[in-house]
Amino acid sequence: MRPPFFVTVASRAAMGHNGRMPHSPNDVITLKPGCKVNLILDILGRRDDGFHELSTLFWPLAEPTDILEISPGHPGTGLTLTCSDPALEGPSNTIHKAFDAFASATGFRPDLAVHLVKAVPMGAGLGGGSADAAALLGHLAALAENQTDKGAPSPKEMNALAAIVGADVPFFLLGRPAWAQGIGERLAPADPAFTAALSGLFLVLVTPHVHVSTAWAFAAWDERHGHAPAPAPDSLTYGPSRIKSPLCFRHRVRNGFEDVVFAAYPNLREYKEKLLRLGASGAGLSGSGAGLFALFRNPDTALSAADAFRKASVPASVHAL
Repeated sequence: MRPPFFVTVASRAAMGHNGRMPHSPNDVITLKPGCKVNLILDILGRRDDGFHELSTLFWPLAEPTDILEISPGHPGTGLTLTCSDPALEGPSNTIHKAFDAFASATGFRPDLAVHLVKAVPMGAGLGGGSADAAALLGHLAALAENQTDKGAPSPKEMNALAAIVGADVPFFLLGRPAWAQGIGERLAPADPAFTAALSGLFLVLVTPHVHVSTAWAFAAWDERHGHAPAPAPDSLTYGPSRIKSPLCFRHRVRNGFEDVVFAAYPNLREYKEKLLRLGASGAGLSGSGAGLFALFRNPDTALSAADAFRKASVPASVHAL
């Protein structure tokens, strides 16, 4: 599994003898933070503060990934953000939020020019914006460690900063399979025995040309369920050949958003049905959608399923777990 924020460096300064990146002001660095799927997502209820209590299993994927190209900025400018989609350059971008949160907490405000190449679909439940924010936080921490007397924030402080920016951001700082509680900020790495049980499986990721708003999905869930936990998902989760792993027995694939999202976007339910017909052992929505994943034991079957979606002009990719 690739480490978080896969980095390439083009530096005017020499690399250190120990091979570590110097993170100097002259570095031009490319970050590829990846994305995630929620193999399990339970909505436990709406809290009094308006947020929702969740229990979810995050799984990182290397692709698709946004790309952050970071170079020195003009003196005194702080963060300058440009994007392949200019509509995303405003202050609501999670990269801006991450920079402001870090600067506010530490007083460290380096001059950076960040160009974002957006490739993770928006409204797909894959956490692309959260991954971008975490990648920038990690980069800022590395700069602070080398350029300030105070050094980088502690892991606990970084987690708190990440939670301020967004509920999924702490997971991307961790960068490995993890259970999350609360709004997503309380993390526990997944049991190694559990992740080992999934080793050798193949995940097909389908990203329809549909945008599902997370805010809308939570509001729709509230309207249907109020403060009560979501009911168990319908039986349309497993194909006839179930995976012999904890994912199907101790921890069953499920997503509490599916009843409201599938009611509003019936084509997404049809895609899930199609994945199961094509031989998936299990399938589900990621986050609040519109992305879907399916688990296969056979790589050829997984590749054939992805091809079937691509032939129908629906993006799909295959990932070895």
